[in-house]
Amino acid sequence: MHPYPTRHSVPAAWLLGMLLQLAVAMSWAAVPNEKAVPAYAEEQTILQVEKDTPQPGMGSTDSGRRHIDRHYVQPFGLQPEMDVLLQRGGNTWRTLRNGPIATIAGTILLVVPLLIFGFYRAVGPARLDRPESGRRIQRFTLWDRVIHWATAFSFLALALTGLIIMYGKQLLLPLMGHNAFSWLAILSKYLHNFVGPLFIACSVLMFFTFLRENIFRRWDWEWIKKGGGLVSHKHVPAGYFNAGEKLWFWGGVALLGIIVSVSGLVLDFVNFRQTRYVLQWANYLHVGGAVIYIAASMGHIFIGTWGTPGAYDAMRHGTVDEAWAASHHALWYEDVKAGKVTAPHGRHAGHVPPAQPTRGSDYA
Repeated sequence: MHPYPTRHSVPAAWLLGMLLQLAVAMSWAAVPNEKAVPAYAEEQTILQVEKDTPQPGMGSTDSGRRHIDRHYVQPFGLQPEMDVLLQRGGNTWRTLRNGPIATIAGTILLVVPLLIFGFYRAVGPARLDRPESGRRIQRFTLWDRVIHWATAFSFLALALTGLIIMYGKQLLLPLMGHNAFSWLAILSKYLHNFVGPLFIACSVLMFFTFLRENIFRRWDWEWIKKGGGLVSHKHVPAGYFNAGEKLWFWGGVALLGIIVSVSGLVLDFVNFRQTRYVLQWANYLHVGGAVIYIAASMGHIFIGTWGTPGAYDAMRHGTVDEAWAASHHALWYEDVKAGKVTAPHGRHAGHVPPAQPTRGSDYA
């Protein structure tokens, strides 16, 4: 399995625009009274009392606001808002998270695999231009594969635990009961918090590992114009990575990785004076980015397995058949035959060996 785009990925320009809008919205560090969704009569009273109170500015530690007598007295110098019992935006966040955000996210995560399945049934897997030769070419080194799978497994752990945290109370609690689900929820929470930084470290290493081969070249635009031949099954010449894989690298691994990583760190380490309002927006970004990332990864997993036979072997064993290389990455294959290309990180790529009766093994 290797980096590959999905047709349902969100364009990078749209995501950047969304981030700019969120940045403007966060210039206020409190939820306006009229937008709050009160859950208790006490909060209704507080909103009425503070109706004409100016909102604090960006970065203000008063976003939680000490409501009348509803707070605990803490020594001076502790974490901002530690003595706040009731924050105006809390129920707004809860209503949005458990309502439209959860509904939209769940719909995306259900629809995308159905679309992928429909595409597979209608178009079928990618095909080779020639029969397999039995000659293997090194494509990925041992380091490439280790860092890829470390990132992949940590991502899957975060996706699974994140879904449990998001939907477990509605879907699993009725089936498991309170006692069993409480243990699952606690385990998911701590696993999610501790695996998160590991995923960030792996993502950074993977970014620099594959950066050199993901620079766009002039021939990539031809691949984009022809949609990579996904429907026509007419292979478009590509280098080490094709344009679709590069779009996945920059839009998924890089952009979405930054969104979920930064927002996750804000949520994970709350001892850097973040206000509740900042944490609520970090949660919006984290959930939204994670959902898009998971949906895009479904396309990546499909293309790297059933969608492109032979791609999974490349990331598992490190080698591909000569026919696979010639069909899917013709420009790279020609350079390998000519002996003038290097693998990522500057190591010399494997040459085209004589025919072998076995599938070959690692060349790393």
